[in-house]
Amino acid sequence: MRYDPLVRVVKVGGRAQGGPELQEALATAWHDAPGTVCVVHGGGDAVSALQRRLGYEPAFIGGRRITTAEDIELLRMSLSGATNKRLVAALVAAGLPAVGISGEDAGLIAARPLDADLLGRVGAPERINASLLRHLLDGRYLPVLSPLARDASGAHVAAALNVNGDDAAAAVAVALGAYELLFIADVPGVLVRGTPAAVLDVDDAAAAVADGTAAGGMAAKLQAAITALQGGVDRVRIGDVHALADVERGTVLLPSRSIV
Repeated sequence: MRYDPLVRVVKVGGRAQGGPELQEALATAWHDAPGTVCVVHGGGDAVSALQRRLGYEPAFIGGRRITTAEDIELLRMSLSGATNKRLVAALVAAGLPAVGISGEDAGLIAARPLDADLLGRVGAPERINASLLRHLLDGRYLPVLSPLARDASGAHVAAALNVNGDDAAAAVAVALGAYELLFIADVPGVLVRGTPAAVLDVDDAAAAVADGTAAGGMAAKLQAAITALQGGVDRVRIGDVHALADVERGTVLLPSRSIV
């Protein structure tokens, strides 16, 4: 794996996409170091709203959406379509050379079913087409990824899998050899007894998930953070949009206590 000490992968949750702070922060990060930022976005609230408008009630297990074959088309419409293009348009308006792509494009994200009986058409990333992302970064474009993935199992021709955005971001960070994976959420960090923790290691993160201190979306972020750290990413952070500019902001996740 080629290690690049410059590349930073930024996962932007759906609730963090609405305000101008994100566009300004990404613009500053990009102009400070062009060709070094890759964005992966979520958009779960928009998907849920579309499901409800069509008469379906969203359901989740461990922060991951139960997804039927019919839901895949909704995800293509909402996540790879409206959400991706809305975010790209806002970033282009802020002067950024943003390019919106789906994990299905050029087999960017290849995934396998995670637990078909429990979650349906939900996948775990198996392979990332890092050369496509490097081609864009080397050309000084800002990739903006929707985490819908190609089904690499071969069970369904031309089918897609719903990959949790946090899982996708972790896989992309590992594949690019990124120096940091930053999860931008609507909270300032991982809350421990109501206060954002400054630092957690892998054991702390796993314990927070196991004892329910972190649940739902935060549990998914911590599990993805552990995957990224185990895959060689040096540093993972979870914070709000201001963590893009302030490297000390948010909760830093590290491989072991010996590094803290």
